[in-house]
Amino acid sequence: MSRRNIALVLAWMAGAVFCFSATAIAVRLLAPRLSGFEILTIRNGGGLLILLALLAARRDLRSRLHPGPLPLQLLRNASHYAGQFGWNYAVAILPLATVFALEFTAPVWLAALAVPILGERMTWSRAGAIVLGLVGVLVILRPGQEALQPAALVLLASAFFFALTGVTTKALTRRVSTFTILFWMNLLQLPLSFAASDPGFPARMETPQIVGALMLSVTGLASHLCLTQAYRHGDALVVMPLDFLRIPMIAVVGWYFYGEGLDPLVFLGAALIIGGILWNLSAEAKKREPAGAAAAIASPSPTASRRPG
Repeated sequence: MSRRNIALVLAWMAGAVFCFSATAIAVRLLAPRLSGFEILTIRNGGGLLILLALLAARRDLRSRLHPGPLPLQLLRNASHYAGQFGWNYAVAILPLATVFALEFTAPVWLAALAVPILGERMTWSRAGAIVLGLVGVLVILRPGQEALQPAALVLLASAFFFALTGVTTKALTRRVSTFTILFWMNLLQLPLSFAASDPGFPARMETPQIVGALMLSVTGLASHLCLTQAYRHGDALVVMPLDFLRIPMIAVVGWYFYGEGLDPLVFLGAALIIGGILWNLSAEAKKREPAGAAAAIASPSPTASRRPG
C-alpha cells in the first residue's frame, strides 16, 4: 500500500468508527418513543432521500439503477433487514460495548457460511477463527449468569444475518456498484418498515427523537459508505484491525453518556473473537502471496516481449 492509500484508509476508517458510534447513540435517542420498525423507517427513508438527491445531482448514476440478480438482492435485503432489526433492539437494552463485541462474530459466521454458499474450502485458520469466536462469545455472555439475556441471543442471530448479508453482498459486487446496492437496500426495506409502523409516529417525536432521526439518516448511510471506501483503498488485513477500534470507542461512549461499566470480560471475549479473525485474515493473505508471485513469473514482462528496434 502507498502512503496515500494508507492515509485514505485511516481517514475513511476514522469516519466509519465515528458514524457507527453515532448510529448507536441515535438509536438510543429514538428507542424510548419509537418501535424498531419506526426506527428502521427513519433510517431507510432518510438514506433513500440522500441517494435520490445524489441521483438528481449526478445523472451518470442513473445508469446504475438496475438491481442485477433480483433473487440475490431479495436475499441480501431480507437478511440485512433482520440483522438491523435485531441490532437496534439490542442497542436499546444491552451495554454498547457488549453489542459491538458480539456484533464482531459476523466475520466468524462469514467464515463458516462461505464454505457451503460460496464453495470455499474450510481451512485450519477458518476453523480456528470459528472456535475462538465461539469461546469469545461464551466469555462475554457467561452462560448461567446475568449477562445471558434474550437481547444477547437476538444480537448473535443478527450477527449471523449480517454474515449472510456479507456473503450475498460479495456476490452482488461482482455485478453491480456500491451505489446500486445501497439504493436497492433502502428502496426494498423502506416499505417493510413503514407497513409495520404507526403512520402517526412522527407526532410522538420530541426534540431528542428529532435529533436522533437526523443523526440516523446521515450516519446510517455514511457508516457503510466510509467502510466500503476504506476496503476499496486498503487490504482487509489493514482495514479490519482499524474497524475493531469501534469496541473501545463505543465503550468510552457508553461509559461517558450512559454510565455503563467497562467490563474486562467483554474486552477479553472481544480479544478472542478478534484474534481468530486476524489469524484467518493473515492466513488468507499468505495464501495469496505465492499465487501472485507465480503469476508474475509466468507472465512475460513488457520489456522482454519487445523486439529490438
